[in-house]
Amino acid sequence: MADPLMARESLPKAEKYTYADIEQWPADERWELINGTPYNMSPPPARMHQKISGVLFRKIGNYLEGKTCEVYSAPFGVWLVEKEEDIPQASNYVEPDIVVVCDQNKLTDKGCAGAPDLIIEIVSPSTAAKDMCQKLNLYEASGVKEYWVVHPADRVVMVFHLDGNKYGRPMTYSPEEPGANTVRVGILPDLEINLGEVFAE
Repeated sequence: MADPLMARESLPKAEKYTYADIEQWPADERWELINGTPYNMSPPPARMHQKISGVLFRKIGNYLEGKTCEVYSAPFGVWLVEKEEDIPQASNYVEPDIVVVCDQNKLTDKGCAGAPDLIIEIVSPSTAAKDMCQKLNLYEASGVKEYWVVHPADRVVMVFHLDGNKYGRPMTYSPEEPGANTVRVGILPDLEINLGEVFAE
């Protein structure tokens, strides 16, 4: 799991950080905030991570051409706040691998102020616990309708759908599983993604 960062001696000490704090830190460092705790986003993603992200982004982007929803890939800032004016005070700021936003009012010059409709995180050994615990809870509480957790090493995709204000039991998909090798995107019901193509070497 990514360390919540208190390793950097140059960081000012605070019980809870906001996005205004992050803006004062070195520009060449990437951070996320979850409930006021900062997480360093280094090291950079592995090649397979980037390849999977590229395939998913391309498939979703091709489908959305000419439609209202928009897809973005990292680095793309998401502030889980009520409105743009709340960004400096935000204690929850993330840069998911892929996001789909259907409410144009949430899009700003900086990124997305509010919950996207779909978030996809591609896990690595250093981020798996954060993606499956802190981020899962955060996205659920923030009202993200659909959350995908992609496991490159296991060639598995876990899909969480918001039911009321809670995520139900995740659906699990894999190219090795007959009948579960294609994912239908819940917020885009006409779009199906073949996982054989996503995980192709």
